[in-house]
Amino acid sequence: MRNDQEMLALILQIAKKLQVDAVALSGSRTNQKIQKDDFQDYDVVYIVDGLDYLTSDLSWLDQFGKRIIEQHNVLDHRHLYLMLFEDGNRIDLTLCPKEHIKEWVDSEADFTVLNDPQGLFVPYAPTPKRYWTSPTSATDFDKSCNEFWWVSAYVVKGICRKQLLYATDHLYGICQQELLKILAWKVASDRGAVDIGKNYKYLFNYLPSEKEKEFFALLDFSSLDKITQSLLATMEFFHQEAQYLAQKMGFDYDMEVAEKMIQYAEEKLPNHSVNKEHKL
Repeated sequence: MRNDQEMLALILQIAKKLQVDAVALSGSRTNQKIQKDDFQDYDVVYIVDGLDYLTSDLSWLDQFGKRIIEQHNVLDHRHLYLMLFEDGNRIDLTLCPKEHIKEWVDSEADFTVLNDPQGLFVPYAPTPKRYWTSPTSATDFDKSCNEFWWVSAYVVKGICRKQLLYATDHLYGICQQELLKILAWKVASDRGAVDIGKNYKYLFNYLPSEKEKEFFALLDFSSLDKITQSLLATMEFFHQEAQYLAQKMGFDYDMEVAEKMIQYAEEKLPNHSVNKEHKL
């Protein structure tokens, strides 16, 4: 496996051959707090004067090495080339026209400039607090609660219709994401603004291990029965955490709606029970 020095030298060497205007590195490799491992991508941007001369013939990508698999995407004005190489390295390469450099900067939490003879990056600064969570407002708290209880009815519907994918998608993709949001706000209410990372990956660093176990116990969607148990447990978990946060922050919390939605789910999904002893 090629090491960091070899990969960065190659990235800069190819950029020079292609007459790229500027090169920057972003992602986990620019975060000193993250422990290095073999799975870290090289998130690289090439700032270029127009895209046509590079996108019309992609044979230059072969210079990076032999790929196991790759993916090409277009995002706004940028072209992305995601490449996993046979030696295990991975490069996520973005081609960005220099007139749209701010578009790329705004999409990144942090970055390190590797080469910029024209000073194209000089006007811009990283936004390392992109994934930080601050204490929430009463309005956002109310929206989160409303979204959770509203969408829980969709999960009930999916279970009753035996539509496992539909039910699971709404349960994890929306309801449990709102639960994670409430937990993140709980942390922020104690600590102020905190870095929870992309997709909440650092959230449970700030919470008791019991909370992590409790949340991951919800993620068994292997059968209709397991999805039902997960929904009921998720509703109880959210209910308890939302009450705690509302009390601490002085927010209104609609207990009546919450309890009626729990009752609605239990009536529509009989013969299931859930442990309601959640620790705050």
